Amino acid sequence: MVTGLVLVRLSAGKEKTVLQRLKQAPGVAHVSAVFGRWDLVLDMETEDLPSLSNTVVSDIRSIPGVLSTETLVTTVL
Repeated sequence: MVTGLVLVRLSAGKEKTVLQRLKQAPGVAHVSAVFGRWDLVLDMETEDLPSLSNTVVSDIRSIPGVLSTETLVTTVL
């Protein structure tokens, strides 16, 4: 299993509609709204790295109102 954080920047006024769509995206375990450069932080859980990448590119970035993302793959120290 691969876990990661996806930082999401949104268009103003699109927060509610984007949030509804993100909660339905595969692999999204939790969504947090934050203040600062990013608007949302998604906790992701997928089978493997290609699945995480595909979800971000195909499912998350394609949502109208999502301006940009940054994906942080977690690791064990």
